[in-house]
Amino acid sequence: MKKFQYDSRSVVSNQQGIHENLTELVAKHLRSDYRKPIQTHNLEAYRQMQKAIADIAHEFLILDSCCGTGASSIHLANKYPDTLVIGIDQSYKRLNRRDDQVAIPENCILIRANCEDIWRLCERDSISFAKHFILYPNPWPKSEHFKRRWHGHPVFGLLPNLSCYTELRSNWKIYLDEFSLAWQTVSGQAYSVDELEVAEPMTLFEKKYHESGQKLYQFVADSSLRVT
Repeated sequence: MKKFQYDSRSVVSNQQGIHENLTELVAKHLRSDYRKPIQTHNLEAYRQMQKAIADIAHEFLILDSCCGTGASSIHLANKYPDTLVIGIDQSYKRLNRRDDQVAIPENCILIRANCEDIWRLCERDSISFAKHFILYPNPWPKSEHFKRRWHGHPVFGLLPNLSCYTELRSNWKIYLDEFSLAWQTVSGQAYSVDELEVAEPMTLFEKKYHESGQKLYQFVADSSLRVT
């Protein structure tokens, strides 16, 4: 069988560096309370998550935000069999695009919900995760869409409270540079953005970008021992 080669374009943006309003926006969000009501379907998804945490034996919790088809969640569940991996994506269509021939491990659940509401509920109830992954989120590359990026969202300041280990991956370095600076603004801790060497792709996007020859980047905020 002929090997299929991906041809994926790099991110194109009218923004050439870190957005000039980044730190001002993050600081503004830290000074204010985000009061948007939790959506009903997100509350239901959170209760489903709570039940899984209570019912499924685990040593650690791993959160896989923006998990898409769940490929990364399944990868993590197989890699860390003593954990419960919780994959979250807002799109029912993406979650149901998963390859039916790939079984979901018993230590993995996939739920449809908006990440920002789940993050708020977890922070409220002091649910913490050994690892938190945000892999290849929508970059919103246009400068005028800056506030749609995760570090431009009012809930960004909660992220350091959710896990001692947070990992972000993207094929657009500016996104990670912004995320890193925003993280430092919130937590006072500086972490680097490094080029990622891909041994085994965790997501379909990672596979596509890697096979297209694009450079991939990684931000890791690790303030304690990692799960090994």
